[in-house]
Amino acid sequence: MGVDSFDPFKVPLINTIILLSSGVRVTWAHHALIEGDFTRAQEALLVTIFLGVYFTAIQLLEYVESSFSISDSSYGRTFFVATGFHGLHVLIGTLFLIFTLLRIVIGKISALHHFGFEASAWY
Repeated sequence: MGVDSFDPFKVPLINTIILLSSGVRVTWAHHALIEGDFTRAQEALLVTIFLGVYFTAIQLLEYVESSFSISDSSYGRTFFVATGFHGLHVLIGTLFLIFTLLRIVIGKISALHHFGFEASAWY
């Protein structure tokens, strides 16, 4: 049909590893925050934010390199809508974590008062 799908063991696998790694890092940040180690929490959040930005950049490159467009077929529409909504979700989550990091830096989050952090991590 003229649509060459992506090899699941290349970019999709890399992005899956990036997302799983970011989940580990945000959990690391949460545990550091509970322990009151704000420096370690900030470092872990920086790594998580970097991974979110990296995921978004790789997804953008995947879109640019694709051999099909959203208007090519049902496959194209499904691919771009599903991955686009997921990419938007990651982008919004990254923004949440950036603002959470800023709140930690200015001292608005503590070991006992950090629901904003948890909410952004759950998102």
